[in-house]
Amino acid sequence: MIIVMKVSATEEQIQAVTGRIEKADCVPNLDRGAERVIVGIRTGRHDLTPDQFENLPGVDHVVRILKPYKLASREFHPDDTVFKVGNVEIGGNKLVVMAGPCGVESEEQIFFTAKAVKASGADILRGGAFKPRTSPYAFQGMGEEGLKLLSAAGREYDMPVVTEVVNPRNLDLVAAYADIIQIGARNMQNFELLKEAAALRKPIFLKRGLAAKIEDLLMSAEYLLAGGCDDVILCERGIRTFETATRNTLDISAVPVLKKLTHLPVVIDPSHASGVRDYIPSLTFASIAVGADGLMIEVHPDPACAHSDGPQSLPFEMFDQLMKDSAKVAAAVGRSI
Repeated sequence: MIIVMKVSATEEQIQAVTGRIEKADCVPNLDRGAERVIVGIRTGRHDLTPDQFENLPGVDHVVRILKPYKLASREFHPDDTVFKVGNVEIGGNKLVVMAGPCGVESEEQIFFTAKAVKASGADILRGGAFKPRTSPYAFQGMGEEGLKLLSAAGREYDMPVVTEVVNPRNLDLVAAYADIIQIGARNMQNFELLKEAAALRKPIFLKRGLAAKIEDLLMSAEYLLAGGCDDVILCERGIRTFETATRNTLDISAVPVLKKLTHLPVVIDPSHASGVRDYIPSLTFASIAVGADGLMIEVHPDPACAHSDGPQSLPFEMFDQLMKDSAKVAAAVGRSI
């Protein structure tokens, strides 16, 4: 249930509404829009009814949210969520580009990559320190040393960094180095991890699970929002289907569907969606055209020697050309990159 205040509502009237909610052992959630304030009821009793609030001074009307994801819905938050990480705005007219290697492998590799992607126009540096791999014998990441190198490279080239957390026990460690915490596809429905990550109050990059429906993704986002994390980014990274020509199947339709259902920014990862570097430009252009708010792209100085995801990693020159071409596509749909 959400309570929509009148445009003329005073701060005293807003506080009276939130006080009534708290008195009922519930948690009020204020969304201060450009024109009016919307008060959501986050948790607590389920026996509250609209007529308990409709006649309070300053209240315009009360709406029941029928969708299971309340805080993530556009009913609760009609305007797009836009927030900043450092100097980088996420969710605005300018698409955000997150670029870097699948995994941090050495100081030389991550610094060399950070310099290159920054020069080509990337906004955020990505790199894995803890790698959840299908095979226990595959490269598992450098751990804390990888986090230190990633953070240092980000500071050197003035780029916020995003990296994945796999184990809840490592949350505080990852949070100490990362500007954005990534929850990977395999952990999208690890609800205990989601609750603990939300409590850190840091931006969270949430990837869609391998076989997750759009509603599943939004319900996982709801865990983060309900836990107190307001800055959530959704990522479509391809889903598992019967098709084997690509690593996954990019659900390009997920972007307009999500943009209709939720206020949260939506980013596409064409690298994991395809698994083939030659397909990444086409998927990138399609992602921009369909309305994505950003891209996550794997880039490596020598993909043939990458410890992980080499076939889907772009060499520097290919990424640079991709950025130039993407700027033209973005301009065609009234955006920038």
